[in-house]
Amino acid sequence: QVQLVESGGGLVQAGGSLRLSCTASVNFFSINAMGWYCQAPGKQRELVASITRGGTTNYAEAVKDRFTISRDNAKNTVYLQMNSLKAEDTAVYYCKASYRSYDYWGQGTQVTVSS
Repeated sequence: QVQLVESGGGLVQAGGSLRLSCTASVNFFSINAMGWYCQAPGKQRELVASITRGGTTNYAEAVKDRFTISRDNAKNTVYLQMNSLKAEDTAVYYCKASYRSYDYWGQGTQVTVSS
C-alpha cells in the first residue's frame, strides 16, 4: 500500500505561481507512474500532468507551457510547478500513484486563483 502526502496549495492571484509536492511512502522506483489531477466543483476529476518511472511526462493541453511536473527520487517526491495561474485553474489537486496494478490517491490540496 502507498500513502501519499500532498502540500503546497493555497490562495494566489492570477498570474502567480504555486508549487505542489507529493511524497510517497514507498521507494519511487517501485511506482510505475505518478500524476496530478484536479477536480473543480461540479466537474469530474481530470489529469493535469503525469510522469512515468522512466521520466516520460504528459500534460493536459490547458496547462502545457505553464505547469511542469518533476520528481526527486531521493525524497520520493513529485512536484507540480504551476506558473501563470488562471482563475480556471482553481480546483482541488490530487496526487496519484500507480503501484503494483493499483492506483493510490492523496487527500487533495486546494488551489484557489483569484482574478
